[in-house]
Amino acid sequence: MSAPTRPQALVDYLRLAADYLQKSGSASPRLDAELLLAHVLGMDRVALYVNFDRPLVPGEVDRYRELLRQRARGTPIAYILGSKPFLTTRVAVGPGVLIPRPETELLVEAAAARLREMPGEELLAADVGTGSGAIAIGLALLEPRARVAALDISADAVRTARANVERHGLENRIEVMEGDLLAPLAEPPRARRWAGRLDAVVSNPPYIATPELATLPRDIRDFEPRVALDGGPDGLAVYRRLIPQAAALLRPGGLLALEIGSDQGEALQRLLAADGRWRSVELRRDYAGQDRIVLAEKETTTAP
Repeated sequence: MSAPTRPQALVDYLRLAADYLQKSGSASPRLDAELLLAHVLGMDRVALYVNFDRPLVPGEVDRYRELLRQRARGTPIAYILGSKPFLTTRVAVGPGVLIPRPETELLVEAAAARLREMPGEELLAADVGTGSGAIAIGLALLEPRARVAALDISADAVRTARANVERHGLENRIEVMEGDLLAPLAEPPRARRWAGRLDAVVSNPPYIATPELATLPRDIRDFEPRVALDGGPDGLAVYRRLIPQAAALLRPGGLLALEIGSDQGEALQRLLAADGRWRSVELRRDYAGQDRIVLAEKETTTAP
């Protein structure tokens, strides 16, 4: 029997890479292998199959192996590639910044649809916990009248969000601010523009209960920022603070749009009811049929 030949063509490397990543614990080894090779070669995944018999040169092989090693250690694909698709665009991501998920696209689409129904030449929105800036950018792209305050307590997130805003040419419509929840908008001089005038507060806050963090997949638990994941003992700590702040800064009839954990719908409804300043509370489900979004309007009148 002749000795086995070393892999030469693109398809050979893909097969070996997928097997390697499967053994390392990847939940999607073939997809990961394709995304990394497409990145190395500067082509999309479709082009990989068009060029399946293309040989790899030594420099490409070395680069591919290095990226595969990173992925095998658990580094998220988005961190390795340096960006993540979101709605109709891509946003840069890296260590210290939460990676946007498809569920958050649903949040942005729901909020933008509500904004489109509002009158006025300019609409003011706040993206609380902006991370990469994906929500703020999505709102600005989907609703041209939107002017967005993108807020985050993390300096890493603020730097990344500003870079993404600049990359999209949205500096005149999105202001990125460092601070705790909505606090920067309640302080002078910004309070004159934002306080009591917000049309929408949109947020994907930390909502994973602290005891559950240890059960998360390795590429989330060990790599994504804890500050963007940890929602306190029951996962609701940030909502308890954000809901009254939003009620104080939204105009009457303004929108609160929140991403939530799949088992938190009833708890959020109770928090909103206890605050007493909300109406038209609506739960929406994600692609898996689980509760994922809460929409509520600020009351237009205050009960005596």
